[in-house]
Amino acid sequence: MLAFVFHGTVAQQASSVLITALDAAGLSLFAIAGATKALEFGMHPMMAVLLGTITGCGGGTIRDIFLNTIPGILRADIYASAALLGAAVMVISVRALRLHPSLAALAGGVSCFVLRMLSVWRGWSLPKIGA
Repeated sequence: MLAFVFHGTVAQQASSVLITALDAAGLSLFAIAGATKALEFGMHPMMAVLLGTITGCGGGTIRDIFLNTIPGILRADIYASAALLGAAVMVISVRALRLHPSLAALAGGVSCFVLRMLSVWRGWSLPKIGA
């Protein structure tokens, strides 16, 4: 609700770097939350990674639809890949490395955030498919 109330003020004063950083943080948070919930329900690790990716991307897509803009996953080059990396790091850290879930979530969230921010800063993109 605060975003809707203070949208005008924030939009005028916020830089694109701040908005990108907050978007990357939200992507990280939702990717990790989705993967964590999937693991808590006993799902296969691969399904947990996929659900984490979908959850992360879905949150940003819903936000962009509410804002009447093109969803970030359709215009950002490395968006779903960052969510996939974060969820995979979290799941691997919990299952294979046996890290505490909080540490695994932190590692996954940081990896997602860093990849997303680096991709924006360096202008990285995935290869285009088709014409």
